[in-house]
Amino acid sequence: MEPTVRYTDAELEEFRALILAKIEKSEEDLRILKEQFTNNMDNGTEDTAPMFKSFEEGSETMSKEANAMLAARQEKFLRDLKAALVRISNKTYGLCRVTGKLIDKERLKLVPHATTSMEGKLMRR
Repeated sequence: MEPTVRYTDAELEEFRALILAKIEKSEEDLRILKEQFTNNMDNGTEDTAPMFKSFEEGSETMSKEANAMLAARQEKFLRDLKAALVRISNKTYGLCRVTGKLIDKERLKLVPHATTSMEGKLMRR
C-alpha cells in the first residue's frame, strides 16, 4: 500500500474551515488587546494620594507592556495561520518540512499552523 502523499481536498477544506474560524477569533482577540493597549481613559484617580498614583501608573505601564507582548504573539499566530491557508491552496498543507511525511491529523486539529510532525520536531532537537 502506497503512503498518503497529501490530505484529500475534502480534508483540506475541513482544515480551511478550522483555520478560518481561528483567524476570526484571533483577529477579535488582537483587536481587544490593541484597544486595551491604546486605552487612555481616565480612571478617576485625581483624588488619590500621589504615592498610590505612582504605584498605579507603574502597574498600568506593566499591563500595557504585557498587552503589547501578547499582541505581538497574536500577530505572529495570525501570520502562521494565514501561511497555513496558503499551504492549503498549494495542497502542501500537513506535510512535515523535516520528514516529508504527513503530520498527524489530530496534531493539526490542535495546532493547525504546525509545519512539523512530532517525529520531525524531535529530530530537530
